[in-house]
Amino acid sequence: MSGRLKKLLGEEAEVKLAEKRYEVISEILPRVLKGEKPLTRSDLIDKALLNKYLGIPIFLALWWLLFRFTFDVSAPLSDLIDIAFSKLSEISSTYIPNEQLASFVAEGLLGGLGAVLVFIPPIFLLFFGLSILEDSGYLARAAFVVDRAMYKLGLHGKSFIPMLLGFGCNIPGIMATRTIDKEEDRILTILVNPLISCSARLPVYVFIGGAVLGGYAAAGVYSMYLLGIGLAVLMALLFRKAIPYFRGKPSVFILELPMYAMPTLRSILTHMWERGVIFLKKAGTIILLATVVIWFLSAYPWESVHAGSEPCIEASYIGAFGHIIEPIFRPLGFDWRAAIALFFGFVAKEVVVDTFGVLGLGGAEELRQVFTPVTGLAFMVFTLIYIPCLATIGIIYRETNSWKWTIFTVVYEFILAYLLASLIVVIGGSLG
Repeated sequence: MSGRLKKLLGEEAEVKLAEKRYEVISEILPRVLKGEKPLTRSDLIDKALLNKYLGIPIFLALWWLLFRFTFDVSAPLSDLIDIAFSKLSEISSTYIPNEQLASFVAEGLLGGLGAVLVFIPPIFLLFFGLSILEDSGYLARAAFVVDRAMYKLGLHGKSFIPMLLGFGCNIPGIMATRTIDKEEDRILTILVNPLISCSARLPVYVFIGGAVLGGYAAAGVYSMYLLGIGLAVLMALLFRKAIPYFRGKPSVFILELPMYAMPTLRSILTHMWERGVIFLKKAGTIILLATVVIWFLSAYPWESVHAGSEPCIEASYIGAFGHIIEPIFRPLGFDWRAAIALFFGFVAKEVVVDTFGVLGLGGAEELRQVFTPVTGLAFMVFTLIYIPCLATIGIIYRETNSWKWTIFTVVYEFILAYLLASLIVVIGGSLG
């Protein structure tokens, strides 16, 4: 039916209907409104924000300010949480008489969870800033600005909203693709949505970047988000060209811009809490369970691990498994501990940080013994791209109803992660 309409109208039916709708509106308005309509403040702001030359630079500048705000303001708050968990861990080690129970509480629960919960401030502050942009009416305009570039590169304009939601969590972002009418455009958006950096990856960026990138840590975190957007668009273009199922132009994007509004503190805090509480729930369920499993595997066999004056985690079950999978990641400069962290990150990306904490790498000095700035950046990029978390894989299958597309997503993302991380290591090594 849409094909017949396109032949009849000479262009996309949605565009023609929208044009006719506004033609009718334009005919009615002069009859009911007298005089020339003055330019409003909203019109003047839109002239800058929606400008085809200034729109994207303004978007990138606001995004940079958001991450600068998130990184700088959250740092002292995260330090306070880190100090509190370190003190609790020391107290537990001192006052719990049973050696194994003391290890479980101090190194497992407090060490693992503490390494993750220090990222409550940056995650909540990121959502605080996003809520301001959303409630003010700017994010809808960002979608309009980015649509021009996305359409030329093969992505549907409506894909921007699922991608935007993906910054919080890829699961609602993938579910939001239901608003895309054309099935090929919807599947394509689902395949590239996991490349958008969700809040679960933010702790990894801050943790690794803060330890090995020094004064460039905020720029490193910001670059991960830009890289995710860029890769999503480029992979969509590649799939559009290379896979026959996706060939053809995406359907058009029609968006009615909301009025600008002054966000209220209550609304901002409500949205921040609704999104941030997801992280807290994961910390109390999935991450807690993962912490217990990782601690057990790193502490046993007890006699082998604790044979000397200091625990030897390499003698544990997790150490043995880490050395088995280490050859896969060694070309990227990752040792067995980094390999184990990535392996458990398949459950949930926050568990990457949790694993380092349990393995005794919860501080910047310890991490600098494992990563250089180059391999640390490669690890951040690998975390951004490689296999989506377990829940995201489940939602990809549910929304596509196809194991073919689900497995395709897992395989292409792992290969892409390996290639880009290798490229960073090779270029970084050549530059010294």
